[in-house]
Amino acid sequence: MERDVRIFRSFADAERADDAFYASLTPQQRVDLLLDLIAAYTEQLGGSSEGLAGVHRVIPLSQS
Repeated sequence: MERDVRIFRSFADAERADDAFYASLTPQQRVDLLLDLIAAYTEQLGGSSEGLAGVHRVIPLSQS
């Protein structure tokens, strides 16, 4: 990932620049960015990247 440093006059200008950047990405680039963030977060926590554990609960239906 290439880093870019820019200075803005206000937080609103920075927010507009962020919005324009993310709007310019293709859907595949957005997914790739998300997967990179998930991988970095998982690595930082020291966990595995095997996926999320499934949680299931069986609730019996009442006979009405």
